[in-house]
Amino acid sequence: MPLVGLDVGTSAVKGVAIDEEGRLLATASAGYPLSRPQPGWSEQEPEDWWFAARDVLGQLPEGPVGLSGQMHGLVVLDAEHRLLRPAILWNDQRTAAECAEIEERIGLHRLLELTGNRALPGFTAPKLLWMRRHEPELYGRIRHVLLPKDYVRLRLTDELATDVADASGTLLFDVRRRAWSEEVCAALEIPLEWLPSARESTEVAGAGDQAAAALGVGVSRPGPVSVVLGTSGVVFAALPGYEHDPQGRLHAFCHAVPDTWHAMGVMLSAAGSAAWLREVLAADVAVLEQEAERLPPESEGLLFAPYLAGERTPHPDPDARGAFVGLSARHDRGALWRAMLEGVAYGLRDSLELLRELGARPESGRISGGGARSELWLRILASVLELSLETTESEEGSAFGAALLAGVRAGVFSDADEAVSRCVRTRRRIEPEWDYGRGYRRFRRLYPTLRPLEEP
Repeated sequence: MPLVGLDVGTSAVKGVAIDEEGRLLATASAGYPLSRPQPGWSEQEPEDWWFAARDVLGQLPEGPVGLSGQMHGLVVLDAEHRLLRPAILWNDQRTAAECAEIEERIGLHRLLELTGNRALPGFTAPKLLWMRRHEPELYGRIRHVLLPKDYVRLRLTDELATDVADASGTLLFDVRRRAWSEEVCAALEIPLEWLPSARESTEVAGAGDQAAAALGVGVSRPGPVSVVLGTSGVVFAALPGYEHDPQGRLHAFCHAVPDTWHAMGVMLSAAGSAAWLREVLAADVAVLEQEAERLPPESEGLLFAPYLAGERTPHPDPDARGAFVGLSARHDRGALWRAMLEGVAYGLRDSLELLRELGARPESGRISGGGARSELWLRILASVLELSLETTESEEGSAFGAALLAGVRAGVFSDADEAVSRCVRTRRRIEPEWDYGRGYRRFRRLYPTLRPLEEP
């Protein structure tokens, strides 16, 4: 029986069909535009997701369907399930005032206890408060609130539902209790009846993109961590019980596996740093890699601060900015490239160290994302993290994890652990080879040194 996974991303719906042993049968994708009607805003038409999903499904064999997708987006419907406005997405930055209001109303300590997260502009709850303040007529017509992939579920099945993994990113969810938070909703004056039924990912065959991607590389239980070298960078650890960082530097969410949780650190410019520098240097990546490989570790003292778009972990600072520090006349473009690769690796090490503080004891890292195509970057990253890295046979990410969840719901697998053991296979292992202890200690001093330069 084919198992189908759809990932409702920011630029496209990506679909995959696999067999019951995880072998790839087919892939498809369909894109759509992103709207930025004002600086800092980011919106999409939910109907575009549905049209793209329908197109992708038409290119794949029929079978049970699982869903993953971009988290935190706000989709609002009236009583007849009609869309009230375009969706406000995860990367929208308009809600700074509403985030401050949430932390003031609830208190930061209590908010972290309940939701596992501090109020950030990307989350769903601040967007609702923004609508109440700026679009009161539309706000008054809201009867249902959904997350992006769950709008596709509604169009596909006529079901108003979500999963606990995706709901964890709304800032309206009691992550420890795996249920909507009556306390938070009351404090923010958001009606509980607006929110869909929230069930386990294996029951509804759905999860937020990071939880689904982690499942797709085999991170279903404590053990290996998921390391994602995408435009942003993620280090994701499954936890045996609910834990949160008291300072809110990590995200704490329900995992896609029932009765488990995960914490993750997110840096905003991982492979995004590589894309920026490649364009600035106007050079072929293969050439840059060759030139960088000739240099010793730490690039003769050159450091890169990878804060090109602000930062989230461990510095929740939208005003942080990038820098090269320690430049000398000996440094060429190969040195810049290697320092960039090392700087991103150091940033991911920051997240790993915080996860260790929460009790994570990773045996290895499962690496994925576009940056993982760089052999040099993999060697640097394994060395900086002081962790063996493993690649997996499947590179289909969140859609692959969604297909596994479809298989659990359909009874093909008894649970998520069986789905992982049958379908996720490692391909190769990269061992640490360089000592970056001194370089990481220097990197840890970089942000506190640079931050005063951003103050008025």
